[in-house]
Amino acid sequence: MSPHFASPQNATGAASIPTRDQIPAADTWDLTVLYPGTEDWAAGFAALQKSYEGIAQFKGRVGQSAKDLLECLEFEKDLSLQIERLGHYASLRSTEDSSNAENLGRDAQFDNLMTRIGEACAFLSPEIMAIEESRFEQFLKDPVLAPWKTSLRKLRRLKPHTLSAAEERLLALGSSAVRGHSETFSQLTNVDMKFGVVRDDKGEERPLSQSSYSSFLVQRDPAVRRRAFEQFYAEFTDHQFTLASSLANSVKADVFNARARNYPSARECALFQDDVPVTVYDNLISTVRANLQPLFRYYALRKRVLQLPELHPYDTYVPIVPNIETHVSFEEAIDKVVGALQPLGGEYCRVLEDGLRNGRWCDRYESKGKRSGAFSSSSYGNPPFIMMNYKADVFSDVYTLAHEAGHSMHTWYAQGHQTFQDYHYPIFLAEVASTFNEELLTHHLLEQTSDRQMRAYLINRQIDDIRGTVYRQTMFAEFEKLTHAMEEAGEPLTLESFRKTYRALLDAYFGPDVAIDDALELECLRIPHFYSAFYVYKYSTGLSAAVSLSQQVLKEGTAERYLGFLKSGGLEFPLPTLAAAGVDMSSPAPIEATLALFARRVAELEELLG
Repeated sequence: MSPHFASPQNATGAASIPTRDQIPAADTWDLTVLYPGTEDWAAGFAALQKSYEGIAQFKGRVGQSAKDLLECLEFEKDLSLQIERLGHYASLRSTEDSSNAENLGRDAQFDNLMTRIGEACAFLSPEIMAIEESRFEQFLKDPVLAPWKTSLRKLRRLKPHTLSAAEERLLALGSSAVRGHSETFSQLTNVDMKFGVVRDDKGEERPLSQSSYSSFLVQRDPAVRRRAFEQFYAEFTDHQFTLASSLANSVKADVFNARARNYPSARECALFQDDVPVTVYDNLISTVRANLQPLFRYYALRKRVLQLPELHPYDTYVPIVPNIETHVSFEEAIDKVVGALQPLGGEYCRVLEDGLRNGRWCDRYESKGKRSGAFSSSSYGNPPFIMMNYKADVFSDVYTLAHEAGHSMHTWYAQGHQTFQDYHYPIFLAEVASTFNEELLTHHLLEQTSDRQMRAYLINRQIDDIRGTVYRQTMFAEFEKLTHAMEEAGEPLTLESFRKTYRALLDAYFGPDVAIDDALELECLRIPHFYSAFYVYKYSTGLSAAVSLSQQVLKEGTAERYLGFLKSGGLEFPLPTLAAAGVDMSSPAPIEATLALFARRVAELEELLG
């Protein structure tokens, strides 16, 4: 049912962001399926505190026989199931309100225990790696280890980068401290920073926050967009040195980890986990760099249509097609998304719709202290929850729902067809499932309308989607590549060097005809993904793969191969998994095809707008 209160999604004149207790339960996720209450979580936590030390019984026995190895793996699996469920609940509760002391305390408890468990289990990987090669292969032939064959082979790949038991213990002990900058960044940007209020195009004061910022950028009045931008980045200016320090320490931590584990670079360390060669990363950057002209052509069109004397980056989000109604309630968004996904079959649509409408999978709206953005998150055997800050006046939030639903259904299928040890799919594959849904949504909405103006609006939406997912995320990927290379070369990572590096990328990717405000150089300090480096390139490769796969499904009229991709979870590495689904991501061809689609859409939009 639609909410009947002054919620963030429809209260454009609200004086403040609502607190958690002001949002109806029906609009929040139902975490009681994880634990009925916080006391149940505490009981589960206490049980884990007692049970994890049992892993010590396997120390020195791991390589004695296939049976001993199996017993150890199964014990560790039981621990991991408990850990995943406990961590999932603690994380989601912190997401609800990161200023809540109880939530923060639960997170801290969990993190501390994870450090101790990591220390206790540190012997496991080294002992598996120490098994002599011929003996290891003999173990894999034993039927008792059949369910573990894939995960053991993947683990064995890490042998050159696995340290001694004592060294692994030290890394486990220091992991929380080494990664502490990420928590500092989250607390600063989600809790401590205050952005005030901004008058919208109706003259009404609205709270400015990390979540509502995007809502101001789609306002048609350029003065509102400018005010929101300047006020938003004024707060980042006040904290720029702290943020630069946090980002620098994040890069240093990545480089430390790579060097400690004997990788040539932090980038190769990150890509090795998915068995993705660095040529895939470099092909992405070089291919996008070679296809920037259609992007510049689009910016020129945007400037003409919006009749702006200067085009600023904060002017690149408002739809350039005017007079289109974009107020879509959350229930209407579900209708649109489920309708678009009909080519995937009855089971897919039925499960998704029931989860969104009745299963309380989604925490829908913004509330005070809630984390910004959106994500999908699950633990084995439990619902794939979705966190959103849905706003009815931001049409892209309908796409965000389709995107996160793609993640959730990927998880649902993987859990249903793979064992715990094989269901975890990597981000490289996750971003295919999510952006695939966005492609089907665009196709569906375009088919539904014959109105020239609406068609122009939707094409503008697809152009902006490709721009944001391929061009923009590739710019981010290049920034990560450059800053990590700077640290590895011994160059200083300071506020000045971050701003200078990021400014050069802004100039290159926006082109000569877009006016870059100096304050935008601070954008590199506010991107959460930079604290999980070498992640963002997967958005670009994911959308490119999704474009190819969605066109195959629509053309062939069957989703069997695609559903097989979802069901495979993490059974294989990303490139062979996608090859089996029908797309070769070792080649730049899918990226080139996506950028060619972008160029065609720009030409079509120019024609539609006359």
